[in-house]
Amino acid sequence: MTFWVIVLVVVVIDFITKSLAVEHLTPRHIPHRIIGDVVRFTLAYNPGAAFGMHLGPGSRWIFATLAVVIVSVLLKATAELTRLSKLAAIGVPIVVGGAIGNLVDRIRMREGVVDFIDIGIGNTRFWTFNVADSAVTIGAVCLILALWEQDKLQQAAARDAA
Repeated sequence: MTFWVIVLVVVVIDFITKSLAVEHLTPRHIPHRIIGDVVRFTLAYNPGAAFGMHLGPGSRWIFATLAVVIVSVLLKATAELTRLSKLAAIGVPIVVGGAIGNLVDRIRMREGVVDFIDIGIGNTRFWTFNVADSAVTIGAVCLILALWEQDKLQQAAARDAA
């Protein structure tokens, strides 16, 4: 139950923030300062994948299909992954929620996924991203840390058994 609550919270927050960005940040590519020049909201549409990865005219559907495959694999592995640790139990639904959030955009938005969070200093900017991108990144870090922790425990158990 907690799994689906986390997924739903991520999807809803992502949808609301993207809707607000589209409504209030037009026209595109005009920065709106939030915290000086460090954090800005700038409406952009990404027809490709994370960090502007683009595979031509079919990108929208290629990446939508890839998102469905990734979500399916994660859902299939959920029981196994969430047994590793509380960190994994939180990380998996956060990744799934983020992937679903961007998948919804790929399906409903011809222009691409809505991005609006623009971080950097002056002309040195990180790629523009959204809440779903952040969720996928944070969830993936949680999973990596959980797997690393599990590996350390297994190595310690092997040393103790030897």
